[in-house]
Amino acid sequence: MDKTIGIFGGGQLGRMMAQAALPLNIQCTFFEANADCPSVALGQVISPKAENGLNQFIQSADVFSLEFENTPLADVDVLTKQKELYPSRQALAIAQNRLLEKALFDELGIPVAPYKAVNSLESLEQAVTELGLPIVLKTTTGGYDGKGQFVLRSSNQMQQAWLELGPAGSLVAESFVNFSREVSIIAVRGKNGEVKTWSLAENHHHNGILSHSIVPAPKSLDLQPVAQDYITRLLNHLNYVGVLTLELFVTDKGLFANEMAPRVHNSGHWSIEGAVCSQFENHIRAVAGLPLGSTDVIRSSVMVNIIGQHPKTEDVLALNGAHLHLYNKAEREGRKIGHITLMPNDSIELTRLCRQLANILPQPLALTQDMNI
Repeated sequence: MDKTIGIFGGGQLGRMMAQAALPLNIQCTFFEANADCPSVALGQVISPKAENGLNQFIQSADVFSLEFENTPLADVDVLTKQKELYPSRQALAIAQNRLLEKALFDELGIPVAPYKAVNSLESLEQAVTELGLPIVLKTTTGGYDGKGQFVLRSSNQMQQAWLELGPAGSLVAESFVNFSREVSIIAVRGKNGEVKTWSLAENHHHNGILSHSIVPAPKSLDLQPVAQDYITRLLNHLNYVGVLTLELFVTDKGLFANEMAPRVHNSGHWSIEGAVCSQFENHIRAVAGLPLGSTDVIRSSVMVNIIGQHPKTEDVLALNGAHLHLYNKAEREGRKIGHITLMPNDSIELTRLCRQLANILPQPLALTQDMNI
């Protein structure tokens, strides 16, 4: 198939989407301000700052997608008058607004923590009275990797929380969810309505940034069908095309939705080697109108983000069953600059590989504790 897909954004997600597109003879272009972005080697990069840049981007491809949910809706509105975008504007607009997102979860019967809209210090005080403490205060729009959030544990913190987040505008206060772990379900929906899901990933964070994901998530047999049901409701309601991610909390009352991401997701990087068809290839297939591939797991995997500083390439590649992906990004504290997927033969080898990797990576990593090994 000779087709070009235009991608809003040129980060590592766009890079891996384009890598998956090449074997299908599908080219990608990117709408990205950073000329040295991770995707620069994979296709034409068009800057939003260029004269008539958006129109150049629209003319550069047949169909369009995105790699981040903060894609400006104004640009999408111009694009969709001329070309098709997958996922749709509706899905993007909902994912950009936490209040709209939670309202959709409520409408579809997907459990969420109790929440209140907050737009003043007085309404924050009212939310604390109604929801109780602790609560998590979040910006309604923007925010990622732990940014734009404040955990309010005492009423004495209300002034500080409002001073930190209030200038951002609309906020949402959520009851704090007592959860044992966080998982994510990733699914893909084709233009014909076919839905396929990958195994649940168990996710672990460090300083609000995803550190590593374990797939299949341990002790998830009872959780998988529930998570699949929730994400399928979302996909069908939105008439969605492409990959969608739903982050969930595991509680003693069942699964509670945290948020959705209308794109390929960090917790699905394992699927490049660990699944028959990766999240990136299936997203490209869906957007291009091609049949979807199998989401079956080839082998249990652990995906580990490289954050801030690169390890020695030769040390990583010396590990049996390790696959290294670097993103062509400069080192910077708190920045995701690559990932490693471990695919051990058994639990004994997994223990050994995790301990070896923890010693290789410059960042703190508690792999063995997280997996109780």
